[in-house]
Amino acid sequence: MASHRRPKQPSRARVTVLSATAAAAVALTSQAAQADPKPTKEDVKEQVDELYHEAEAATEKASGAEEKEKKLEKQVEAIQDKVARGQEDLNELRTGLGSMASAQYRSGGIDPALQLFLSSDPDDYLDKASVLDQMGSKQVGALEQIQAKQRTLAQQREEATLKLKDLTETRTELAKKKKDVQTKLNAANKLLNTLTAEERQQIEQEDADRAARGNERADLGNETASSGRAAAALAAAKTQLGKPYISGAEGPDSYDCSGLTQWAYAQAGVSLTRTTYTQVNDGVKIGRGELAPGDLVFFSGLSHVALYVGNGQVIHAPKPGTVVRYESMEWAGSFQFGVRV
Repeated sequence: MASHRRPKQPSRARVTVLSATAAAAVALTSQAAQADPKPTKEDVKEQVDELYHEAEAATEKASGAEEKEKKLEKQVEAIQDKVARGQEDLNELRTGLGSMASAQYRSGGIDPALQLFLSSDPDDYLDKASVLDQMGSKQVGALEQIQAKQRTLAQQREEATLKLKDLTETRTELAKKKKDVQTKLNAANKLLNTLTAEERQQIEQEDADRAARGNERADLGNETASSGRAAAALAAAKTQLGKPYISGAEGPDSYDCSGLTQWAYAQAGVSLTRTTYTQVNDGVKIGRGELAPGDLVFFSGLSHVALYVGNGQVIHAPKPGTVVRYESMEWAGSFQFGVRV
């Protein structure tokens, strides 16, 4: 006879576990559906360009720190040379005073005032009129020279100590800025590696096409340079077309943006400062409508500089992975102002 027992009902605990498992599966499916899609080529390019801009800004700050480091090294060396020469002079003066004491001793004894000065703590004695009254004019002159030299040496040693501290801090800052640059560049490369080979080629081709259009428009520029020096600087920059952009480079094999402008003007006999943040003060600020070939043009919060060519075009070292080239001001960055050197 067949059994008519009712089927066993699942336990409440089992139902709870199954429900939780199902809920988790639904949640994971929902999260997967809402997850951010793979960045498009345009998204990656925009992010990479921003990282390159940040790297360039960090490069300019690093170049400024490096320039400061060089100046401080020269200043410290000069002060240390002064201290060394001053110490030699002091030793000679003390030797002379010692000879004077020896002569007095041979003639019957050392002047008490001179004996005091040659003791372990002589600096206080010149301030005592009673001591000076006991000394001859020759001795007074020698002692005053020694005391003056001691004061000068103390000041120079203090100055050297402060400069060395500043130099140490500058070197620390420089190392940090260089690290910032490399961090930004590494992040940009990592982003580019998320693209396919075909997508990277498309970005490179778009960049090359834009540079080609810049060459064509630059050839149409027939404006007169702002000065003979500006014309010479622009002509020098044109000889560097095709040279690679390298962060911190000053030429002649590679450049960053301010390295190119500094080098170009140097060929015209004009000494510009090293960074974009200081080159803004190397001439007179002018507006966009006043630009003439050879003028400096600043972009993107003063972190980028180029040379104006004419017809709305500039020549510059744009960013990592590119070369010195012509480009429309619209693509070079956010225009700030021009500077006529």
